[in-house]
Amino acid sequence: MKQQVIKELSTSELKERLIEEKKQYLKLKMNHAVSPLENPMKIKDYQKTIARMHTEFRSREIHGENQTVDLSNSKKQ
Repeated sequence: MKQQVIKELSTSELKERLIEEKKQYLKLKMNHAVSPLENPMKIKDYQKTIARMHTEFRSREIHGENQTVDLSNSKKQ
């Protein structure tokens, strides 16, 4: 997912997408552990997307976005 697309999402949408991306990332890692993936670079792509989302959350927090972002729940999943 591109940074521009991430910036256009609302905070609640971004949080939902982050949770989904993390679930997909964990699923992909598990599948890769069981049998090698055809394209293992997908794992790295998911990592980068998740990092971009966390960066956007932090940026919104610093710039005083209307909603306070609570990532404590999304990190546990």
